Amino acid sequence: MDTPRYIVYGVATNDAGYPVHSRDPRRRCPYFSVWTNMLSRCYGAAYQARQPTYKGCTVCATWLRFSAFKTWMEGQVWSGKQLDKDLLVLGNKQYSPETCVFVDRRVNAFLTTRTAACGTMPLGVNWDKKALKARARCSNPFTRKLEHLGFFDTADEAHEAWRTRKHELACHYADIQDDPRVASALRTRYL
Repeated sequence: MDTPRYIVYGVATNDAGYPVHSRDPRRRCPYFSVWTNMLSRCYGAAYQARQPTYKGCTVCATWLRFSAFKTWMEGQVWSGKQLDKDLLVLGNKQYSPETCVFVDRRVNAFLTTRTAACGTMPLGVNWDKKALKARARCSNPFTRKLEHLGFFDTADEAHEAWRTRKHELACHYADIQDDPRVASALRTRYL
């Protein structure tokens, strides 16, 4: 008997051969949930309307088959973690076995940049009207405090202070990773 298949987001095939949905969250297939969330980010118009940074993202041909993605995921340490596509390859737009890793949600949040919030200033920098200088600040995920790094004559100098501190914090995160690929990427991310 053939395994039932159906198309997801018009591009991918669910070839699970077992029920992947359930009203009871404890009975949902966790592999299928991660897979469909990934597909949603790449091919879901509603998701991309809310998160336009995912426009242009794709899933490799192999992972358009659920069984292939599930096989890969079973070989990863994934419980309690989030799928990340651009830690190993900065600026990456494709989900694939070579470019993806699972990371702790705090690491994922630490790596997220909000460039729109910066306006015309570089990351980690804002203009202090009172001091008439560029101010550098960096959120410390370990203390959960916003650290003031100083005032600088130029935005570039302030950004360099932010980048240096961000690198130090990334190295602290690298020291506590169980995946050597994640640790290595964190150590070089802000160099």
